[in-house]
Amino acid sequence: VQLQASGGGLVQTGDSLRLSCIASVPTRNFAGLAWFRQAPGKDREFVAAVAWSGSSKYYADSVRSRFTISKDIDKRSIYLQMNNLQSEDTAVYYCAANFGAGADWWRAGYVNWGQGTQVTVSS
Repeated sequence: VQLQASGGGLVQTGDSLRLSCIASVPTRNFAGLAWFRQAPGKDREFVAAVAWSGSSKYYADSVRSRFTISKDIDKRSIYLQMNNLQSEDTAVYYCAANFGAGADWWRAGYVNWGQGTQVTVSS
């Protein structure tokens, strides 16, 4: 399965953006899908994850109050609504799939990384 992220752009501090990620084929085997980001010179970091079955969602502390992850199984897609964007949110955002199991599936084991979409927040 291939993942394609889109929706990035250049915005100003305090603006909002909605990222989308679509899977190339339907799959019922996902434990979930997630968003990660990588800023220049920094390691890739987890942003948010959503379980493919059920309603569980997980967030990094740095975005919990501003970002919302959602899914549309029929469209094989996840979304990341980002509000009140700050300069530290500038990064390439990637989506990735997880086929793990158990309550901690979202903590590791991501595969099928998409190409990423650039988000730049200017002040």
